Formats: sequence, C-alpha cells, structure tokens
Amino acid sequence: MSATPAPEPETSTRPDVVVGVDTHKHTHMAVALSANGGWLGSLKLDAKRSGYQELIRWAAQFGTSPVFAVEGTGCYGAGLCRTLQTAGLEVVEVNRPDRSTRRRLGKDDTIDAESAARSYIAGKATVIPKAGDDLVEMIRML
Repeated sequence: MSATPAPEPETSTRPDVVVGVDTHKHTHMAVALSANGGWLGSLKLDAKRSGYQELIRWAAQFGTSPVFAVEGTGCYGAGLCRTLQTAGLEVVEVNRPDRSTRRRLGKDDTIDAESAARSYIAGKATVIPKAGDDLVEMIRML
C-alpha cells in the first residue's frame, strides 16, 4: 500500500471580512461583517490620518483579508481610500443607499455603513476607485 501525499491547503483570495464605510467631512462610520454577512462590530473614526490607521488596526482584529466598501471615494472618502490602497488593502466604491431604503430604515450612519458592506457581499459593489494620483488628477489641480 503506497502513501498518498496530503492535499495542499487551499488559499482563498476572497475576503474574510467586509468593512463598509459611510464617509462624512469630519467623521466616518465603519461596520465590519463576516464574509457571509454576520455582524462583527462598528467603529466611528475621525476623518484624518490617525483615524484611518485606527480603522486598519480595528479591521485586522476580524480577519487577515479584509475588503473595504467605501461610499464617496472621490469626495469625503478620498483620503481614506488612498490610505487603504497605499497599505495594500482592497477597496471598492459603493453608491449611496437608495432613497426607499433610507426612508424605510431612517437615516443612520451605521445603517449606511452596513448597507455598503452588504452591497459588496451581494455583488453590487465591484468598482475599484480611482487612485487619485494619476496624471489626470495633476492636470485637474491646475
């Protein structure tokens, strides 16, 4: 009887945690969900570099392969988006929740952040945001 080699462990490129972020001028709200949609936690952070680093550390406690579903990557979330991309983390852009959902559930930053994460899980949010450091951005500044 010959011994068969043990199968190699599969490495998955799928995220093990999805962090939805609702962005605003001074603060952002983040909600972490497991890959299957289970609630892991929420965090309110300052919209500045120290808050972004806090978000990265906070997300790391839930898994090793996070994806960040961020609203407003071209406006209030632009700094956060650049920081996450520079750190080598996956970021996708999310549209605002539709008005019927907001009317039904009310306007709440936590609900909006959770909705962002759930839109990624549902496959609705797949757009990779612009880096903001390309030649076009430099010309736009002029």
